[in-house]
Amino acid sequence: QVQVVESGGGLVQAGGSLTLSCAASGAISRINHMAWYRQTPGKQRDMVASITSGGTTTYADSVKGRFTISRDNAKNTVFLQMKSLGPEDTAVYICNAEISTYSVGYGFKVNDYWGQGTQVTVSS
Repeated sequence: QVQVVESGGGLVQAGGSLTLSCAASGAISRINHMAWYRQTPGKQRDMVASITSGGTTTYADSVKGRFTISRDNAKNTVFLQMKSLGPEDTAVYICNAEISTYSVGYGFKVNDYWGQGTQVTVSS
């Protein structure tokens, strides 16, 4: 089984910084893209940043220049460095990974995996 687990959320003052981590574990053959989403109550889940296996990154306009996504392929981990945080960044941050797994008799399968989310609260 594959698990995706986030860590690093918390409470921070406006203007502060925070780094989130997300580690994938289990019967992983390969991780393709990894991404961070965020969601607030009553609103849809929005993509914040994504990174391909080759390191190509994409950012939402609202976080460009403030957030940096990176990954450690050897550790199946993706990071999100967040700077100059504002109250508008308050949300549950959720990790997503497209992961290829292999099982005997079934071969390779590619699925999207989601973490449970980690709360980030920015006080003004």
